[in-house]
Amino acid sequence: MAFLWLLSEIRTPFLDQLMQFITYFGQEMIIIAIVCALYWCVDKRFAYLLGFTYFTAGLLVQALKITMRIPRPWVLDPEFSAVRSAVPAATGYSFPSGHTQGATALYFPLALKVKPAVLKLFYIFLFLLVGFSRMYLGCHTPKDVLTSMLLTISVSLIIWRFQSFLLDDTRYLKQIAVILTFLSLSVAVYALILKNSGTIETKYALDCCKAAGAGLGFAAGWYTERTKLNFSTQTKSFWGQFIKLMIGLGVALIVKESFSLLFGSSILAKMAEYFILVLWVLVIYPYLFSKKSVNPQGN
Repeated sequence: MAFLWLLSEIRTPFLDQLMQFITYFGQEMIIIAIVCALYWCVDKRFAYLLGFTYFTAGLLVQALKITMRIPRPWVLDPEFSAVRSAVPAATGYSFPSGHTQGATALYFPLALKVKPAVLKLFYIFLFLLVGFSRMYLGCHTPKDVLTSMLLTISVSLIIWRFQSFLLDDTRYLKQIAVILTFLSLSVAVYALILKNSGTIETKYALDCCKAAGAGLGFAAGWYTERTKLNFSTQTKSFWGQFIKLMIGLGVALIVKESFSLLFGSSILAKMAEYFILVLWVLVIYPYLFSKKSVNPQGN
C-alpha cells in the first residue's frame, strides 16, 4: 500500500485521464477486438496462439482470485481512495490483476513475434504501462500486478515453446480440446462450490464462470474450425477486410449487449453468453463470410 499512497500524491487531472486511457489497452473488449482483427483478416495461426495464452492465463488468474480472496486496496485501507473513474471497472478480487493479465497475454506474444527491436520494446513497454496504470489508478497493489504479469509471461512462453504442437500438429486436436474443456469446467465448478458454501459472493463467482464460458467456447470453436471449416483470412481488398471486421465486431457487440436483456444475468446465462460470443468469433462468423470463398485453405 505504501507505493499506492506514493502514487496518489502525484495524481493530477491530466494524469488521471491519461492513465484511465492507458488502462483501456488491458480491457477485455479492446483485446478481443484486436484478436478478432488478426483472426478474421490477418494471421489466423497467431490469433490462435493469442487465444490459447489469453484464455489459459485468464482461467488461472480467476482461479487465483477466488482462492486468495484479497480485497481491493480501498478495502484493505479504508483511508485510501482510488481514482473514481476507474472504480466501476474494478470488479472481483484484487489479486492478481485481470487487466494486467489481459494486456500481457496480448502484447508479450506480439513482442516475441515482431522482428524490429523498437517494436519489441514498444509492446513490452505497453503491457508494463498498463500494469503501472492499474497501480496509479489505485485498483491494484504491486503484488497484484507483478504476479499477474509473471504468471501470464510464463504461460505465454510455454505456449510459444510448444506452438507447433498446439497449432500445426493435427494428431492431438481432440485431446487438447478436452484438456481446455476440463480446465474451464474445473474453474466453473470450483467457483460454484465456493459460492454455494458461502465462501464467496455471487459477483465473484460470476467473473470465474464468464472466463470458463469463454474457455469452453474457445475449446469447442477451435476444434470445430480446425476439423470442419479451416477458413481463409484472405479478402480481395482492404475495404473488404474492413467491412468484414466491422460487421463481425458489430454483431458481437449486439449479442453481448442484448443477451442479458433476453436471458437475464444469472451465472449460467453469463457463461452461455461468453460461450456463444467466442463461438461467433471462431466458427459462426467465419463460416458465414467464407461460404463464397474460392479458396477453402486456411492461413
